[in-house]
Amino acid sequence: MIVRQHGGPDVIEREDMDTPVLAHGQVLVATEAIGLNYIDTYFRTGLYPGDLPLTLGNEGAGRVAAVGPGVTAFSVGDRVASGTGKGSYTTHWVVSQDQLVALPDSIDSTDAAAMMLKGMTACYLAEDVLPLKAGQVALVHAAAGGVGSVLVPWLRDKGVIVIAHSGSAQKAAKVDADHSLHDPMETLADHICAITDGHGVDVVYDGVGKASWNASIASLKRRGMMVSYGNASGAVPPVNLLDLSRGGSLYVTRPTLFDYVATPEALTHTAQRLFDRMAQGIIKAEIGQHFALTEAAQAHRTLEARQTIGSTVLIP
Repeated sequence: MIVRQHGGPDVIEREDMDTPVLAHGQVLVATEAIGLNYIDTYFRTGLYPGDLPLTLGNEGAGRVAAVGPGVTAFSVGDRVASGTGKGSYTTHWVVSQDQLVALPDSIDSTDAAAMMLKGMTACYLAEDVLPLKAGQVALVHAAAGGVGSVLVPWLRDKGVIVIAHSGSAQKAAKVDADHSLHDPMETLADHICAITDGHGVDVVYDGVGKASWNASIASLKRRGMMVSYGNASGAVPPVNLLDLSRGGSLYVTRPTLFDYVATPEALTHTAQRLFDRMAQGIIKAEIGQHFALTEAAQAHRTLEARQTIGSTVLIP
């Protein structure tokens, strides 16, 4: 599925492809399932730069169909998955061996495709950006969404007190958190102040962006951490550092998964922590929607309308 110009969902077009010629270190994966993520819309619209024409997608799973010269980590027939390879909206995906991980037999391709990018994102947020301890308090925006539906149980397993925030009462009812809210952004901070006896939360995990920024900052305790990892409602406006000072000497970070899995070793370690929690039943692939790969444009419309629950997968 090709994007030749930036724009709305209608710019995603179907295109037939020849069998790729693999370069050194590349693997050809026959994709069985592909994960849909909000970052896909950023590349489609041009919010994130990408050379045109481009194939969207960073997440998928399947079997190795062929290996290029110099590939030592995988063989034809191996089950594999990736959450960082580029161009997964395709029936046959060319991925560097350094961006693939072996998929355990206990995890099927659809669950892996739904979980790789979102699950590894939840992993680095919960474990690496700020290693929270039991009893600390976190606010998780878009708690019923792809990352949120993984991050909330991951944090709760650590003993973190989770205040989940969703865009509707229907979504909030699906979230198993210590507190599951669906307040308007204008009143959210006041509600959190009441819940925390005026202290605020230790950290906010915010994938919403522009619409939630002020509420997130106002919800933090003194010296709290603002983790802005997405822009579902648009990019966050320029930040006035004095606002962080007035808010209580606040910290802000804008992390991306790719910097936390920049080496094969880091990628394998992060994926293994995800697979371990999936095997223990701590987190599950909550797949709310399936679309055919050829229906990628409609999948984007549904995602941007905030009509999805949990993860969405595309099936070739």
